[in-house]
Amino acid sequence: MNDDLREFYRMVRGSRERVFGWLDGLPPEVYTLERPDFAYGSLRNIQAHIAGCYLIWVGERGLGLSLPRTEAANISDVAAMHELYGQVDEVLERALNEFSALDEPLEVQWRGTPLTVTRRWLLLHPITHEFHHKGQLLALGRVLGHPYPPGPDTDLLLPSELT
Repeated sequence: MNDDLREFYRMVRGSRERVFGWLDGLPPEVYTLERPDFAYGSLRNIQAHIAGCYLIWVGERGLGLSLPRTEAANISDVAAMHELYGQVDEVLERALNEFSALDEPLEVQWRGTPLTVTRRWLLLHPITHEFHHKGQLLALGRVLGHPYPPGPDTDLLLPSELT
């Protein structure tokens, strides 16, 4: 497997942990507070959507796994969401170990129609999707009166931060 993708995902996980650290410090009711004027409506729902993207694209479409769908409403708090991301990490680790021929065309089903992608795309799509929605997550936190604190930002970890 391409070690560059493995290292890249390590950076993604590290930056995700920063966001989890911020979310852990919020009052519990803020995490699940519904704001229908925001995409997905709550901090919890945004994170659940991101996790679902990884599990569906990489786990189901890429690896052929049959994974149970997790409804955001069934995730009670940040700790439970962190557990769901443990499953995401396991699926990504498996894909990083099993995917070969990263750039050969691969046909998957999307909304009932065939879609031609590559295994590399299957790995990178949910990562870019996560960062897109992370912006929404941070914007919602500001609107709710709990902005992400100054300090290390939520982009990729610096190489010096990897241990």
